[in-house]
This record gives sequence, structure tokens and C-alpha cells, in this order.
Amino acid sequence: MTALLFLAFLGTMALSVPIGFAMGIAGLVVIVAADLADPLVVPQQVFSGLDSFPLGAIPCFILAAELMTGGRITEVLLRFAAAMVGRARGGLGHTNIVALTLFSGISGSALADAAGPGAVIMKMMRDAGYPRAYAAALTASAAIVGPIIPPSIIMVIYALTDNSVSVSGLFLAGIIPGFLISAAMLGVNHWISIRRGYRGGEARPPLADMLRLFLHAVPALLLPVIIIGGIHGGVFTPTEASAVAVFYALAVGLFVYRGLPVRVIPKILVRTAVMTASVMLIIAMSQVFGYVLTVLQVPQQVADWVGSLGLLPFAFLLLVNILLLIFGIFIEPLPGVMILVPILAPLADSAGLDPLHFAIVVIVNLTIGMITPPVGGLLFVTAVVSGVKVEAMTRELWPFLGAQIAVLALLSFVPTLTLWLPHAMGYAR
Repeated sequence: MTALLFLAFLGTMALSVPIGFAMGIAGLVVIVAADLADPLVVPQQVFSGLDSFPLGAIPCFILAAELMTGGRITEVLLRFAAAMVGRARGGLGHTNIVALTLFSGISGSALADAAGPGAVIMKMMRDAGYPRAYAAALTASAAIVGPIIPPSIIMVIYALTDNSVSVSGLFLAGIIPGFLISAAMLGVNHWISIRRGYRGGEARPPLADMLRLFLHAVPALLLPVIIIGGIHGGVFTPTEASAVAVFYALAVGLFVYRGLPVRVIPKILVRTAVMTASVMLIIAMSQVFGYVLTVLQVPQQVADWVGSLGLLPFAFLLLVNILLLIFGIFIEPLPGVMILVPILAPLADSAGLDPLHFAIVVIVNLTIGMITPPVGGLLFVTAVVSGVKVEAMTRELWPFLGAQIAVLALLSFVPTLTLWLPHAMGYAR
């Protein structure tokens, strides 16, 4: 029956059925074929999957990001990023990376970063003489920090899937890995810029102008600080923090930057509803899929098999990373977390790995899958926005992908890079 479950899942995906429905259909097929339970268990599990107070954070974080990016925030952060790194060799490429890193603390979504501010920076790079394919590959590579630097919707879902970690602990654990990936992208862009002769931008502005640009960007940059600080300080829960983020984003857009017209708010609400519905559908259907996995005792069978191998933690992490890199080519991070974490998290715990460390390894790994050819979702979004074919973008992508895998290896086998900050803030195992 386990084979039937995954065959039904992969078969429906091959027919271009959306992944949420693919999980639900696969679960229903096995429930009926194996007579595991009354088919009415499917709607019961769907409702159970959504009957969770912490899930309220998802629409609020999405809405906060939409409100922040709907005003002048793109212009403000781009100017600040350009002032910081635009003068260096390959300055617009550096500006791209730094700007998307700053946006990741607002949106929490790689796709939103690539399609929003990423589109603006790609046009700037093309106008400055950078190859279109290179600008697109750089944007897609830099955008993956969106789900890694908090706030992150994937981290909220992971914490709901694995009770051994908290949302606030994951938020703190993602900060250093996110900046490490951005630093690696800066290094690759600098190296390529030297080889190809890409020049820097205009001269660095005077210190007074730098300070002015920084102060102008502070209201936007404070959003992740308020979220993490408020949760860590016990002022509000992650779900309450998401609601605070909405009101803060609305106030900043309307009264600080004054770039959020009231007339666009209904459109923002509609986009938020559509994105929330797609996320919630995946969560609901993954509950059906997870129910069947549990009834078939798949996690226990996998645990027994891995335990029989007698792997050391190093070998176990290596095996998991290879599995996730392959899995991430075909599956987006959100359903990947919902499907794999219930199986892998108990194995990691039995192997003696810190749950926070393992969680970040899984999230970073699956997020890298978004730019892994041939079917990385972020590649297609960036290709549509930039007008560049995926094949051309892929040829420019390999140095960035190689650097990200190197960072993943570093995070996997040097746990301190992930655990130092959350442990320093009191989130010890």
C-alpha cells in the first residue's frame, strides 16, 4: 500500500494535478483500495489540518508582506542597498543580492522577492549592460534567502509539523544561515564580475547621505526586529506577532512612506486571500497524506530501516541531504516539509541531532531545490518575470548553486553556525 500511495501521488503530479490535490487524491486512493477507514475520514482530516490557531499567522504574514511591498518600500531599500555596495565591482549585482536579503526580512517568500523587487533590479542590470540571463540567474539565486531569514511561512509550518521546535527558535536559527548564503552569493558575483569585467556603479555617496538613506530605511527594516523581539520577549505569540506585523505594515505604508494608496488595499487583500488559500489547501491535503502514512506505519518502517544501517550522525546527515536535494528538484519546500518532516524528524532525534539544527538543514535544502534544474519553481517564476528562457538562465546558474550547496554542507556539519544564536537567546535543547 505504501508503494500505491507514492505511485498515486507521483502519477497525479505527472498529469499536472496541483500538488495539494495530488496528496489528497493519493491518500483517498489508498484509503479506498486498502479499506483503511471510511472515506469520510478524508474531509475530517482536511478540517483537522486547518483547525489550528497558529495557522492564523500565515495569512497575516502574507498580508503584512503585501502591504509593505505595495508602497515605496522597494524604492527605499534599493537606494539603501545601492549606497552600501553599488560602488564595488559588479555593483548592481551586489545591490541585487543585498536588496533581496533586506526584502527577505519583510516578505518571507522567495517567489514574492523574485517577482517584485527582483523584477525591478533585473531591469536595472539589463539597462547597465549585464546579460539578461545572468541578471535572472543572480536574482533567482539571491531570492532563496526569503524563506530562511525570518519571518518565514515555511518555518511556521515546520514548527506545526514538528513539536520539538518552536517558531521563535526557528526564526533565530535562520538568521546566520540566511546571511551566509547572501555572503556566498556576493562572493560569486564578485568573482564573475572580475572575470567578465563588470564595473561598479556610481561613487559612494557622502556619509551624511548614507546616514539619511539608512534612517529612511529603518521603518522597513524594523519589521523583523519587532516580530522576533516581541516573540522572544514574551510580548506576543507568533500568531499575535503576525497581526501586529499587519498593523505596523499598514501604518508604515500609509503614514511613514505615504506610498500605499488606499485604493490598492482591496487588490492587496484579494492577492493575500488567493495566496493564503493555496497554502492552506496544501496544508489541509497534507493532513490526509500524513494520516495514511501514519496508519501504514511508514515512519516506523523507515526508522527501523535506518536504524538497522547503524549510521553515525555525520553519515545520516549526508544521506538526508542527498535525499532532500533530489526530492527538492520536484517538490516545493512547503509540501516537502509536510511530507518529509514527520518521517525524518524522529530519525534525526534518534540519531542525536539537535532539532533546530536539523530543521534549518531541511529548510535550506528544500529551498535550494527551488532553483535546481530542471523543474525548480523559482526558475520558472524568474524566467516569466525576466523574459529569459530557463535553459539560458540555467547556464549562468551553476556557480551560484554550487556556492549554496557548499554553504548547506557547512551548515550541516558545523551546527554552531545554526545553533549559536538561538542557544544564546535561551532556546537550548
